[in-house]
Amino acid sequence: MKALTKTDYHFPKQTNVYHGKVRDVYTISDNLLVMVTTDRISAFDVVLPKGIPYKGQILNQIAAKFLDATTDICPNWKTATPDSMVTAGLLCKGFPVEMIVRGYLCGSAWRAYKSGVREICGVKIPDGMRENERFPQPIVTPTTKAELGKHDEDISPAEIISQGLVSAEDYAVLEKYSLGLFERGTEIAAKRGLILVDTKYEFGTQNDKIYLMDEVHTPDSSRYFYIDEYQERFEKGLPQKQLSKEFVREWLIENGFQGKEGQQVPEMTETIIAGISARYMELYEQITGEMFENISNENIEQRIEKNVLAYLENI
Repeated sequence: MKALTKTDYHFPKQTNVYHGKVRDVYTISDNLLVMVTTDRISAFDVVLPKGIPYKGQILNQIAAKFLDATTDICPNWKTATPDSMVTAGLLCKGFPVEMIVRGYLCGSAWRAYKSGVREICGVKIPDGMRENERFPQPIVTPTTKAELGKHDEDISPAEIISQGLVSAEDYAVLEKYSLGLFERGTEIAAKRGLILVDTKYEFGTQNDKIYLMDEVHTPDSSRYFYIDEYQERFEKGLPQKQLSKEFVREWLIENGFQGKEGQQVPEMTETIIAGISARYMELYEQITGEMFENISNENIEQRIEKNVLAYLENI
């Protein structure tokens, strides 16, 4: 199975290209973005050395579905999906923060809580909570948006505003949109027998209007539990069965890697890669309720270029 881990296109009227952890973003005429979701995979803010076949298609298609399903809550950047691995849309100036919404105490928040932390991003967490316990209501715990290779840092709304990263007025809108999107994502997940546990959102502006950017409610940006198993597992103190990228992080941790200096990424064998690819297909089918139809990954680069050029010619 082939994986797309690098792109180097030169589209008509292209003015810039940005290679992120997973997505390669091409700017066209300074007002349009062509975002290619590659098969790269990252964990602990590190891009792993090998790609995961079909991961890019899966993430791109999930994100497109959720972007379309939330346009009544807030405007988003998407205008078209020229290819199964490509989304095109408005070029926005991104806010330098990511909005993390958490419905349950788990992941990095639980790791911090277990070490004695009782306040995350200005939100006080009561004593006596257990791993994977539901918060009375979802909480917003923003992070700074780190450059490639650097770790995102927790930051409180007060710090965001005092440092001039986002104005008080705009932050209020970001929080309102984030909680509204999380509520919608929770409703959609419930129909699929899932719990939306936590997720992240990115926002930006074009002509002073705030838009939701990037992906939304994908297994790379979100964590899901299974509804029918949650309560029993929680009461027994058992790990929750998850639909998220957490299984990749757990595999890395078990093999001595957490992105810390001096640590080496464990060997990604063909068996490991195939297993991760299969898990992503399972995620797609569970989250969307549809069978995953994999597009041929022969000549991926040429197919994407052909489809994007056809799109650009017709706008």
